[in-house]
This record gives sequence, C-alpha cells and structure tokens, in this order.
Amino acid sequence: QVQVVESGGGLVQAGDSLRLSCAASGRTSTIYSVGWFRQAPGKEREFVGSISWIGGSTYYTDSVKGRFTISRDNAKNTVYLQMSGLKPEDTAVYYCAAQQIRSARYGYWGQGTQVTVSS
Repeated sequence: QVQVVESGGGLVQAGDSLRLSCAASGRTSTIYSVGWFRQAPGKEREFVGSISWIGGSTYYTDSVKGRFTISRDNAKNTVYLQMSGLKPEDTAVYYCAAQQIRSARYGYWGQGTQVTVSS
C-alpha cells in the first residue's frame, strides 16, 4: 500500500506562484510514477502532469507547459508541483496520485487541495 497526501493549496491572485507538495508513505519503493490531476467545479478531472519516481522524467498537459514544473525529492518521498503565472482557469482541486510498478493506473490518491486563483 502507498499513501499520498497533498498540501500547499490556497487563494492567490492571477500571475502569482504557488507550490503544492505530495508526500508519499508506505511502500514507496513500489512507486513507478506520481501524477498531478485537477478538477474544476462542474468539470471532469484532468491530468496535469507526472514524474517518474526513479528517473525523474516529466510530462505535462499542454495548458500548463512552461508554467508548471514537477520535481521530486526522493529522500523526503515528496513530489512538488511548482505553479507560476497562475490564471483563474487554474482554479481547481488538485490531487496527486501514485502509480505502482506493473500497474497501468494511478491506484493511490490523496484527498486533494484547493487552489483558487482570483482575477
């Protein structure tokens, strides 16, 4: 089992920066990838980006490329989502999720953290 807990959300103004954290615990040696997702009111949850746990390769959805950066600190078992140039349309509940080795899906999810960007 793997547990992940997000933190760092809040209310910011357009153009501001914010860093979210995703702390993993449990069988972290079985993690293959950690992904960030978000869900805005009335919309479906969407993929934001991901990072491979070992190699550090990152992937981003087009709408956040150049503004968001995912990084990890394996010593702390923590993944970060650094968001800059925030826009009102980035307002959502942000979730991190862990994908285990030999699994095709993100099976372990956090409770989410609210990010609100005012114009």
